[in-house]
Amino acid sequence: MTRAWILPVLFGLCGSVVAAGLVVSGRSGAAVALLLVFVLLAAMHSPLVFPRSVGAQEAQRRSAADGRPVVFWRPGCKYCIRLRIRLGRSARRLHWVDIWRDPAGAAVVRAANDGNETVPTVLVAGRPHTNPDPEWVRGQLPPAA
Repeated sequence: MTRAWILPVLFGLCGSVVAAGLVVSGRSGAAVALLLVFVLLAAMHSPLVFPRSVGAQEAQRRSAADGRPVVFWRPGCKYCIRLRIRLGRSARRLHWVDIWRDPAGAAVVRAANDGNETVPTVLVAGRPHTNPDPEWVRGQLPPAA
């Protein structure tokens, strides 16, 4: 759990240090702008950007019942962030598994990717797809009820 927060905390700390240096040198406007950039980077790389994760077994059980894809991801992954942002509101209709919080999810990803933890890996009807196009993933969603 703490590994997922390392990068966002580092962004926050670095932004604070740089902003404090700018304030001391009398450039408070630049400090505020730079701090906002670092806070935005921290937010984008935090687990809070993603829908609530479930365990791999629970996600696969739910997927079998409702036909929705399962997305295996990890915090800080730029490809996972791209997928999440480009899916927009549709992302909430997928089942998300954080492989850093769920060892069984990491094992599924390693089995699908020759031993590598390459994410995002999306399971559609039990078949893995590594780093698929977000539009393709959106097309795999069953019609909204």
